[in-house]
Amino acid sequence: MFDPSSDPSKNAHDPVSELLMGMRLRGASYGRLQLSPPFGIRFPAGPEARFHFIARGNVLLRAPGQVQRELCCGDAVLLPRGEMHEIVTAANVTIRDYESYTRKPLCSDVAAVEACVKETNRENDVLIFTGRMEFELDTLHPLVGLMPQVMSVGALIGRQPELMPLLDAMEREMAEERVGSAGILARLADVIAASIVRGWVECGCGDATGWIEALRDPRLGRVIAALHREPGRNWTLADMAREMGSSRSVFAKRFVEVTGVTPQRYVLALRMRLAEQWFRRDKLAIDTAARRLGFGSQAAFARAFKRIVGEPPGQTRRKAAVGNMETGKTGRKNGAAREI
Repeated sequence: MFDPSSDPSKNAHDPVSELLMGMRLRGASYGRLQLSPPFGIRFPAGPEARFHFIARGNVLLRAPGQVQRELCCGDAVLLPRGEMHEIVTAANVTIRDYESYTRKPLCSDVAAVEACVKETNRENDVLIFTGRMEFELDTLHPLVGLMPQVMSVGALIGRQPELMPLLDAMEREMAEERVGSAGILARLADVIAASIVRGWVECGCGDATGWIEALRDPRLGRVIAALHREPGRNWTLADMAREMGSSRSVFAKRFVEVTGVTPQRYVLALRMRLAEQWFRRDKLAIDTAARRLGFGSQAAFARAFKRIVGEPPGQTRRKAAVGNMETGKTGRKNGAAREI
């Protein structure tokens, strides 16, 4: 669970904290990698975030549009939008797709990957703990879109020294391979990844503007928080203006200035993002989603969904079902409970 503050009363009237209280970061699957250099791994783009912790050795992280960065022992990074990226030990190594490695299950959600050169010193191997993580954001999708492509724990150590024992614990668990270490590593990874996101929020969300600016506006933020709390309510312009405590014209003008879209467009996009997540994650029936989101008919909902998402809701549900079937088949083939 993502807990933005140990003192809930401190943030009781902060719309940002109010929305983040409902955020969850759930690990979908993990891998313990032991690899002999030189090597290069390509992690494909996917809908989930990707987390990496370096327990031994030095590697380079390469991502499109990003400056290559060195990761050393004890470093952890989160790629919140899960873009394609590579972890390499040198600039000109051969790149291998992550899915091509054979996995050995360690527990229900953790698999081991070993690609080691025999008869060499095992102390030279690189140890990495990696994970696919799902942001259970519900209506918080705009937050992920505003995050940096790569987020590092290194920038937080000065402000959050309590992270050091967690990173040290991960390093020990990776090195010692004690009974139950796979499950402990997975839970530690969840906490560290959530802490990286919290640190970004507490630092003002970097250069993010627009949606964050709207939330931090005391009056407009109340409206945004209310919309996210009750996305299925029949919101009128008068209702939203009343939440802000202003006239409809003043509210509408201010909303467009800060967010770049009209209030009605924002509400519609919010509902469709939520429906899309329900279809992909929960396999919710289309008529149920339409009813929850306040649509009078399934046909009206389907038209709105296609206009915002770009495809009919039934197609989104079918894609999710096919993806789950393929993941299950791949996981069984490799001996793992779930594909990483």
